Amino acid sequence: MTATAFAPQDLAKRVSPGIAARNTLTLAWRNLVQIKHNPMELLDLSIQPIMFVLLFAYVFGPAMAGSVHAYLPIVIPGIIAQNALFAGMSTGFGLNTDITKGVFDRFRSLPISRSAPLAGRIIADTVKQAWSMLILLGVGFAIGFRVHTGVLSVLLAFLLLLTFALLFSWTSVYIAMKVNEPEKVQIFGFVVIFPLSFLSTAFIPTTKGIPGWLAFCMDNSPVTQLVASMRGLLVGGPVLEHAWIALAWGLGISLVFAPLSLRAYKKRA
Repeated sequence: MTATAFAPQDLAKRVSPGIAARNTLTLAWRNLVQIKHNPMELLDLSIQPIMFVLLFAYVFGPAMAGSVHAYLPIVIPGIIAQNALFAGMSTGFGLNTDITKGVFDRFRSLPISRSAPLAGRIIADTVKQAWSMLILLGVGFAIGFRVHTGVLSVLLAFLLLLTFALLFSWTSVYIAMKVNEPEKVQIFGFVVIFPLSFLSTAFIPTTKGIPGWLAFCMDNSPVTQLVASMRGLLVGGPVLEHAWIALAWGLGISLVFAPLSLRAYKKRA
């Protein structure tokens, strides 16, 4: 009678859905706990959003809307959306760091689900994005921003933002799988996210006075649609049409980059 030996990779493929879920939650917790050992990540999650709110509100507010108080209903949803997109880049940055430092090699030697490292990272970053949104709303309330809808609308705003950010984060996952340094993922974030967020109505109330071709691009930007629906949910206004368009953009992006990311992930992990 002979015993059958399984390689660690074979064991990883044979785990049950329940064990795979536990593996995912364990690695998600690992990614959250390690924040205390990485002060710079805590800075990105907390201090940077506060700095953005204060700078935009007090520097641009009087010029854009006549006063800080009048500008807050415009800028707070915009900064929340922009911050969520930048936070989505941290998914790719963290994945690439794990790969380049050999952490994924250690995961491969364990009898765990092969999808757990990726799924755990995504879940942890979703929690981080929710924390950043809470920070931004808290700072907004401290300087005069008020929600004019209700608790349910705020919860829906959270859900919409996290869903879009999750769909959009597949772009950073794909970049993380293709580059050999975490800093290159950050470069991608700055090259893509900054133009995408500023070429929108995230920080301006309207596109009137802007050249027609540019106004058309800004009005139909996925960030514009996301911010418009966030404003509707937080301070009142149309929501459903903008939300559907934003989610359609996010779904389209994920349909392109998710399969590419998973294919690249299988090759590297």
